[in-house]
Amino acid sequence: MHNAATGATLGAVSGPNESDSGDPVGAGGYAASEPYKITATDVSREFVAGKTAVHAFGPLTTHIADGELVCIVGPSGCGKSTFLRIMAGLLRPSAGEVSVRQRSARTPTAMVFQDYGIFPWKTVEANVRFGLDIAGTPKAESRERVSNWLARLGLTDFAKAYPSTLSGGMRQRVAIARALAVEPEVLLMDEPFAALDAQMRLIMQDELLKLWEADRRTLVFVTHSLDEAILLGDRVLVMSARPGRIIADIKIPFERPRSGDLRGTPRFAELQSEIWDLLRVEVEGSMRQRNAGVSRG
Repeated sequence: MHNAATGATLGAVSGPNESDSGDPVGAGGYAASEPYKITATDVSREFVAGKTAVHAFGPLTTHIADGELVCIVGPSGCGKSTFLRIMAGLLRPSAGEVSVRQRSARTPTAMVFQDYGIFPWKTVEANVRFGLDIAGTPKAESRERVSNWLARLGLTDFAKAYPSTLSGGMRQRVAIARALAVEPEVLLMDEPFAALDAQMRLIMQDELLKLWEADRRTLVFVTHSLDEAILLGDRVLVMSARPGRIIADIKIPFERPRSGDLRGTPRFAELQSEIWDLLRVEVEGSMRQRNAGVSRG
């Protein structure tokens, strides 16, 4: 993974979809002259299982603008989470490159996981401070940032509590606060609300919208929920069955700020149906892949 410093020139990028049809399902994109925040160029990833190479995803090329919220959907096993980890620098691609264009020396990326990833032996306050401790942030600045994010995520009264005493929604708030405390330019979220009950998931979606709309930080969000992707995203990338490729780049037509009330509108339902029509074929293909694997076993 390459972090391009301020003013660095990224490689050639594809131009926008020039269709004037108004159909949200299309190539998507921005003018080639824009400085993209994230550029993925012909990225692929393979894993070796025993003597067998498994092609997880790719080649995959896409661009994400500064301040954009992009959701990624696709069948299980298509490489969504793997692609996110490559963006975070936690994995290296087998081929191609992902570049993150930094504005400053700040932390380029931070990641929030489905299973929270917080330390059970640390208090809420210590968990939120963890990334700052690793970065060697001065104590006074660290205290200020931790206090700020505890307040913004409604965690101030739980600062001295341990994760085992918190609900799933509260633990996920801790994970989000920890990621945002290091002030990343890009926030990466891997199905962060999947483990929550239905009511808490709706609450966390609304809270995330408010947080994101306050500073418009670049955010890439992996989810299996089309409802969630449409509500949150500026764009939705739809991936195919393994090996995952982007089969649609869908611009979401709803203005911001948004709220959960959008779910009750006819256009929301229409868009959800359009995306599901694309995705259904890929989900069925993924199921055939798994069934074939079981049969061979």
